[in-house]
Amino acid sequence: MSTFPAGASVKRVLAFAAHPDDIDFGAAGTLAKWAGQGAEVTYCIMTDGDAGGFEPGDRSGVSDLRSSEQRAAADIVGAGQVHFLGERDGFLAVGHEVIGRVVELIRRVRPDVVLSMHPERNWSRIQASHPDHLACGEIVTRAVYPAAENPFAYPELAAGGLEAYKVPWLWFYGAPTERENHAVDITRELDRKLAAIRVHASQHPDIEGMDRSVRGFLQENAQRHGLPAGASAEAFHVVGVNTPTTIAGF
Repeated sequence: MSTFPAGASVKRVLAFAAHPDDIDFGAAGTLAKWAGQGAEVTYCIMTDGDAGGFEPGDRSGVSDLRSSEQRAAADIVGAGQVHFLGERDGFLAVGHEVIGRVVELIRRVRPDVVLSMHPERNWSRIQASHPDHLACGEIVTRAVYPAAENPFAYPELAAGGLEAYKVPWLWFYGAPTERENHAVDITRELDRKLAAIRVHASQHPDIEGMDRSVRGFLQENAQRHGLPAGASAEAFHVVGVNTPTTIAGF
């Protein structure tokens, strides 16, 4: 299993999520850390979030509200661009059309790290495994390998100037704990992460309760990965796709 090198330089990151707010819960602290070190951070949200929230009645403005919340949260983290694929919330499915759109974005951004939700169900906390989350993980995984690096996949992209690109690292958030192999100390970024989450006010009927829960999860992550007492951490399943230790085709 490839291990992410300590002190490795991350210059460009492309982070995927199923819904507005997923990235902020799963990885905003790590992304804020990278952005603070000068990395270019780009978000891609796959669905329009229209099934979120708690208010009945007129739902016509939900997608626009959630998009504006995500842009504001991205500003707090330091993400430069936010892309919305506009798939229907609750109906995200693995298919070649949406995989092609993800491949296009990967080839355009050419990131050092692709960040995604995990494609495996987490039976310890099934709320982390919304079907859209699992679909997001599978779509991104298929796009990263082999499609983005295969010059004969989606030939219309190459014809348009988007040449094949080999992604070095694929980081999953929301992974089952048995898959976690890397933790990032985000103690210094904790306030920014929580601020980004709070922006998604339409999704939180109990802001203070949410805050307490997130703090608890992050401290548990830190303890589980051997960080100092009182630290907060985000945990990931890191996969080396094209690194000095990987061999093409194996």
